[in-house]
Amino acid sequence: MNQTRTFLIFALLAVAYLLFQAWEKDYGPQPPAATATTSAAGASTDNSVPGASSSTAPAAVPGTVSEASAQLITVSTDVLRLTIDTRGGSVVRSELLTYPSVPRTRKDPDPAPARLLDDDRAQYFVAQSGIVSNQGDAPDHRAVFSAAQTSYALSQGQDDLKVDLTWQNAAGLKVTKTFALKRGSYVVTVDQKIENGGSAAWAGNTYEQLQRVAPTQQKSWLQNFTDPSSHSFYGAAWYSPDDKMTTLSFADFAKKPLNHAITGGWASMLQHYFFVAWIPQAQDASTYSTSVINGDTAQPVYLIRAVGPSISIAPGQSATSASRLYIGPKLQGTLDQVAPGLDLTTNYGWLTVVAQPLHWLLSQLHTIAGNWGVAIILLVLLLKGALWKLTAAQFRSGARMRKLQPRVNALKERYGDDKMKMQQAMMELYKKEKVNPMSGCLPILITMPVFFGLYRVLMESVELRHAPFFGWVHDLSAPDPFFVLPVIYILVMLATQWLTPAAAGMDPAQQKMMKVMPVVFGFMFLFFPAGLVLYWVVNGLTSLTQQWLITRSVDRAEEKAKATA
Repeated sequence: MNQTRTFLIFALLAVAYLLFQAWEKDYGPQPPAATATTSAAGASTDNSVPGASSSTAPAAVPGTVSEASAQLITVSTDVLRLTIDTRGGSVVRSELLTYPSVPRTRKDPDPAPARLLDDDRAQYFVAQSGIVSNQGDAPDHRAVFSAAQTSYALSQGQDDLKVDLTWQNAAGLKVTKTFALKRGSYVVTVDQKIENGGSAAWAGNTYEQLQRVAPTQQKSWLQNFTDPSSHSFYGAAWYSPDDKMTTLSFADFAKKPLNHAITGGWASMLQHYFFVAWIPQAQDASTYSTSVINGDTAQPVYLIRAVGPSISIAPGQSATSASRLYIGPKLQGTLDQVAPGLDLTTNYGWLTVVAQPLHWLLSQLHTIAGNWGVAIILLVLLLKGALWKLTAAQFRSGARMRKLQPRVNALKERYGDDKMKMQQAMMELYKKEKVNPMSGCLPILITMPVFFGLYRVLMESVELRHAPFFGWVHDLSAPDPFFVLPVIYILVMLATQWLTPAAAGMDPAQQKMMKVMPVVFGFMFLFFPAGLVLYWVVNGLTSLTQQWLITRSVDRAEEKAKATA
């Protein structure tokens, strides 16, 4: 297959893939439409508290806090800043101190940190835990706890930080909720110690849950096309040793509710680059479920929870339920050390088989180079080295076909509109001159999955978020701000096109289309991540250099053959 025609096929496939992603965001399945309500608070049953068999509580409105009875506590480590509400001991805000919300620049060298959990109504996303019982009062995530102070911070030389919240009722039941954080870690250990100071045995269940509203997606198709977050999964996910990770989009919450007992699993809410997950004790069989709260209002809240096994405590005895809360980035290669399967939260979709090895290789190259842009360049060079012989055969065949172009044109004039005879004559000519027109297909077919896999890596890998390259490129996961790389790409493609012979039998309309393809692709690359354009520019430059060297060697060989004839 001629290289130009192969390139055209690749271009169409790439455009189709990217346009499909943009179309899916605009016209694909959307979260269920909200039904207008006449009351201010709505009339839905509160399923924000797991059933303890008897009661139905009044509807809870997410994002509201009773200032008279609740207190906000700030907890800071070197990587996390949490805000804990004493109402329920819920984590209502989280800031990732080592991940800025926008790229660092000279104008803004210290931007605000990225916020994940948030109690603001428009971005409502909280992590809650509590206790339910059929035997009277128990502190669920709406109970008011007390704290010794309102601010906790990891001091210099300190590696651990603990925050205790306490709750007690008149019957003698006392609960101490302890948040334990460590330096450099995004894992928060949450212990709920239950002390039965009453005269009768107590039984109940602990639970952990995440609540959030769906992010607003009021973007045009062009914004969806260019914004990396528009192509990422937003929704719930859970893991079981048998079924591995399962995802549930916000659009499917009402259609496919979860209700399943899992041992050794976790429950999470995923978004672009970051996620939050509750990880119960591995030996406990927890009941996992999902639901939609206030589904008949303008802003439904989506919930995923894990309810632990029943706990029985005799008078004067105590028991502790431990769980872990992960609030942070999708750091590949380290998350499986936190919990099995947690590495799967970096969701590459059907390209996982290509994207995961690419990310691993990029990470190794980054360890050597210290810069993700340089790692991408080294990746191109490694791939080109591995495919050198294949591409050399491709370019050698292309150079010979270019030499045969006058004879091909003569065949066109001889056979006119009889395309069948012309194709037969061309095949005989290629066979006689030992030229394989299909030699250009294999390298392209190999590099296509690499292209799409790297696209997903650049879109989903938090390590490449805001990663600078050189000079003007401050973020390899965002478009080139001055379009330098797309312009270089256009020039490289024009030079490649000049060295590449036109496909035999290509009509004038196709030839014109091929001439404008570099400009069309260059325009598309204006909106691609700079890291992906860098990959394609370096790939094009190395291919151009190899093609020029081989074309030159073929020309010299022919000149030498003519001189000795």
